[in-house]
Amino acid sequence: MRINHNISALNTYRQLSLNNTNSSRSMEKLSSGYRINRAGDDAAGLAISEKMRGQIRGLDMASKNAQDGISLIQTAEGALNETHSILQRMRELAVQSSSDTNTASDRAELQKEVDQLSAEISRIGVSTEFNTQTLLDGSYEGTFHIGANEGQNLSINIANMKGFALGVAGSASTEVNDSTAVSISAGTYTIKGNLTDGLELYDENGTQVGESTDGLEWSNLETTATSMFTFTQVVDSGTITIDDTGATGISKFENKGIEAGNYTLEYVSASEAYLKDSNGKVVAKSDDATAFTNNDGDELFSLDAAATANMEIKVGGTDISSQKAADKAITTIQKAIETVSAERSKLGAYQNRLDHTINNLGTTSENLSASESRIRDVDMAKEMMN
Repeated sequence: MRINHNISALNTYRQLSLNNTNSSRSMEKLSSGYRINRAGDDAAGLAISEKMRGQIRGLDMASKNAQDGISLIQTAEGALNETHSILQRMRELAVQSSSDTNTASDRAELQKEVDQLSAEISRIGVSTEFNTQTLLDGSYEGTFHIGANEGQNLSINIANMKGFALGVAGSASTEVNDSTAVSISAGTYTIKGNLTDGLELYDENGTQVGESTDGLEWSNLETTATSMFTFTQVVDSGTITIDDTGATGISKFENKGIEAGNYTLEYVSASEAYLKDSNGKVVAKSDDATAFTNNDGDELFSLDAAATANMEIKVGGTDISSQKAADKAITTIQKAIETVSAERSKLGAYQNRLDHTINNLGTTSENLSASESRIRDVDMAKEMMN
């Protein structure tokens, strides 16, 4: 008889403790639904299942990325759908204007609509955005991550769909009054001074031949003060050309990239000027007031002869003001339609690809989730028998 150790009781206690521990773990598994709640439950299974979890979550997020990509593409494609409609209307107007049943005044009215339509195409190109990213101005190059791992990307780019890129932005122009006194001889004259103190007109020999206090009406010094020649823009300083038919404040415009619309020429110094759109946004700048460039240094607009302060510059649409011009415009607009069609087709192909990508990601995630479940999830019936 042993009085210091009760082996039977110790064995019973050990078995009770073991059963309590096992029951506690079974209850934990049943309550959580997981077979693996800690690394000690299944070290290898935990490592494998965690890797699978990372893949599953990556696949689910990749599917969301693809859906966002489709939304972006649909935004761009929807805007191009409207551009298509506008171009079709412009082509219709060009066909109408190319017939000589229309008078010059008829064509002028048709031209007004074409100018507005061209300006709207440019506005769509500038203002179409997705999550503050401009889509149709030629600057968008995007990468969509459509997989769970590194490098599983889809890169897309959207071409410049603004009016000038499509060829439907016309030339630049402004109204200049050509009236002048016959006593002013043809030639090139220099303007000196400023609007505050007055402007003076000098001929090629340096002789002052005229003056102005407002930059609009110029008095000939050799005749009475009532003999004047007039400019419709205020001239700061520079040169002007006066020929036998009158005075020209601006002798040449060349549009190399400015979209259709109305712009204002604004000087910030004697040698630097800005070109602003109707919203006051600077679209081009010049260091010499003749050649205007964008932020990338690309020349957008140039002018010769006198540059004028606060001049209103109009950039119209494709020229349909004559039979010959309208006939040519049909081909120009048709090419623009084909360009937009090609871009929409490209975007549609991207969208179809992403649709299939989403389906594949969903299938992969589903199968991987089933595999991860077999490793990590508890078998309720089996566990309740333990």
